[in-house]
Amino acid sequence: MNIKHWFSSIKSDLPASIVVFFVAVPLCLGIALASGAPLFAGIIAGIIGGIITGIISGSALGVSGPAAGLAVIVLGSIQSLGGSWNAFLLAVVIAGVIQLILGFAKAGFIGYFFPSSVIKGMLTGIGILIILKQIPHALGWDKDTEGDFEFFQRDGQNTFSEILQSLEFINPAALITSIVSLLILVLWDLVLSKKHKIFGILNGPLVAVLFGILFSYLTKSGILGLQFEADQLVRLPEPASMADFFTQFALPDFSSISNLTVWKIGIVLAIVASLETLLSVEATDKMDPEKRITPTNLELKAQGVGNILSGLIGGLPITQVIVRSSANINFGAKSKLSTILHGIFLLLSVITIAPLLNLIPLSCLAAVLLVVGYKLAKPSLFKQMYQMGVEQFVPFIVTIVTILFTDLLIGITAGMIMGGFYALLQSYRNSHHMKEVVNVENGKEVHKIKLAEEVSFFNKANVMKELNQLPASCKVILDLSSTIAIARDVMELIENFEEHALTVDIHVEKIMNPNLKIY
Repeated sequence: MNIKHWFSSIKSDLPASIVVFFVAVPLCLGIALASGAPLFAGIIAGIIGGIITGIISGSALGVSGPAAGLAVIVLGSIQSLGGSWNAFLLAVVIAGVIQLILGFAKAGFIGYFFPSSVIKGMLTGIGILIILKQIPHALGWDKDTEGDFEFFQRDGQNTFSEILQSLEFINPAALITSIVSLLILVLWDLVLSKKHKIFGILNGPLVAVLFGILFSYLTKSGILGLQFEADQLVRLPEPASMADFFTQFALPDFSSISNLTVWKIGIVLAIVASLETLLSVEATDKMDPEKRITPTNLELKAQGVGNILSGLIGGLPITQVIVRSSANINFGAKSKLSTILHGIFLLLSVITIAPLLNLIPLSCLAAVLLVVGYKLAKPSLFKQMYQMGVEQFVPFIVTIVTILFTDLLIGITAGMIMGGFYALLQSYRNSHHMKEVVNVENGKEVHKIKLAEEVSFFNKANVMKELNQLPASCKVILDLSSTIAIARDVMELIENFEEHALTVDIHVEKIMNPNLKIY
């Protein structure tokens, strides 16, 4: 897609980019806090992910930045390096280089092996998780940082106990902000957006945030008799000058290049970040109204460049992230311009309007994320998946439940295992077509077994079952005429059966494909 095309959709991309920007600010800060990293490191990652990765990426709607799924790894990695942030930055650079290599090695094909049911389960699980995690913020209980999507939280609570605890500490100012913001968003989405084009440009989240800033300012001035606590507002670093701004950047400690731990961390970051990115790419492509397909190898290269640059200037590791990508899509983005603009807004905001943005209540942003969560986890999707059959529904549900009670990667793994089980079961069932008694020749029943185009090792048990069920004193025709490839294990099984057949008066006739490949 060329630059001219990007700007042709600016009417859609600009409003969406503003929403993504507002969503990204607390997430970048929260993930940095949860990672034990400087707060500004999250902003750097958001800027690089938006501008640099956004420009290089072939994803039309994907948004990159710091990822919650890496927070635990980052925290543990910094600790394993003796608290050296600069040594960790070198590991981020190494991770980026590895991702570049993976991109050039065309390793992006891995992303195509995630079953659709698992991807849908992942999106739905994340949607439910967003809702559950944002309820405390909407009520004014902000002890757990934004961006913590694990079941067992760093504040000692879990997802559900946090909600129960938040009910005891409701902040009236936060509650009013979240309710009014939700009403604005619903009104905009269901009514006003259909009334006039102006309501598409001046979108609901922007109005909700402007309301939040005004309400926060009024509470701060004492007019309303209500009050926000410091941790209930956005907390961007506020540089006093440009010189102060540049002091927040950091360089990698290249003297740690011989440290084996740094290399181990770099490899782990590269693998996990690449997997999370490929998952997000698959999910984003499925949500894209135009169903565009992201070139996964290019995406790995884009992520690699992003991580190299982020590590070089003091940022957290980057992946393509689902929450921001889904917000981007749900609020009308059409091209990658939205992603790039959100990165530019992040950069400009920390230089120019950090004090203004620090008036935004987290409860206001929680309302925006609640809407995003609902759109990801609409109840109708459960009915749709159920109607597709058990092979689709079970991996879908397993993925959701596991994500809710563990984390994203474990949930995906559980869903993949369940999806793999049903794939193997289907393969087991479809290894061959068994035609019952065709006719009788010389007093012997004639059975015909036609094998599939490809018969793998996983089909061995089913083929064996059918052969063992053949009655004595019969004739069997093994039709491999359409079989292109067959596992050596299955071929040996057939050969062994031919020998056994002689002992039970079974006549075996094989129809072979002359080009059959045995592997």
